[in-house]
Amino acid sequence: MLFLQYPPCSTCQKAKKWLDGHGVGYTARHIKEENPTFEELSAWLRRSGLPVNKFFNTSGLLYKSMGLKDRLSTMTEEQQLRLLATDGMLVKRPLVITDTAVLVGFREKEWEETLL
Repeated sequence: MLFLQYPPCSTCQKAKKWLDGHGVGYTARHIKEENPTFEELSAWLRRSGLPVNKFFNTSGLLYKSMGLKDRLSTMTEEQQLRLLATDGMLVKRPLVITDTAVLVGFREKEWEETLL
């Protein structure tokens, strides 16, 4: 299982603590130092069944400074994925990637149902 996180993020810290507390094994990856590639994001999007906009960190400073709230609706899915692949800070975190599931953000109930 892959756990993408930004270590200073309090939600990521909470999610990591939850994983560790439940004995869930994972490989951690720093989302800013090793941002997801276009190919990874495309595969994860298909596996997740979510719309691409759910992968954006809408509360992030970069998202806001780029004015993406108004721009995303005019972009194709591919353009949005390519944009996400340019900077890990645009990607909602934490992300958990398993063979069968993709969890975007930390919602304890969803994580419990999927990972335990």
